[in-house]
Amino acid sequence: MLAREFIKQALSPALALLPAAMDTPKARVMVLAICLQESGLIHRRQMGNGPARGFAQFELGTRQSRGGVWGVYLHDASRFWLDRLCASRGVQFLPESIWRALETDDVLAAGVARLLLFTDPRRLPDIDDPDGAWSLYLRTWNPGKPHPETWPGNHALARLEVIK
Repeated sequence: MLAREFIKQALSPALALLPAAMDTPKARVMVLAICLQESGLIHRRQMGNGPARGFAQFELGTRQSRGGVWGVYLHDASRFWLDRLCASRGVQFLPESIWRALETDDVLAAGVARLLLFTDPRRLPDIDDPDGAWSLYLRTWNPGKPHPETWPGNHALARLEVIK
């Protein structure tokens, strides 16, 4: 999927289901850059039959680890909005149901990605701050195999598409 299509078909509809304050250029750049970084907007299921789902490549996580879908599900800042998002998408409000739906529901997946960013206590980085955005990505996604060499290009493309 092209970045422009992702914004139109997934990100904008997802953000319309969340509080208006969550829909900012900073948030749009972050979600798009992360999806580009994680999947290239190509893979909705992790390569090699791995556990990650959706363009943002969410894992289910565990209640104990508070990572992945479980992390968004349990966090005080995101739980209420995740429930509302799931209701609007017809997805049962249970971590495993949400995780399974991420593979086929791009709107839900974009919304969950935005909610994970919302759980971070720091402000979103400016759209002209790829280093700050990289730090946020590392803190919130905790990627197993980060690829810092691809981040600047993905962030630049996200920024360009958002400010068009």
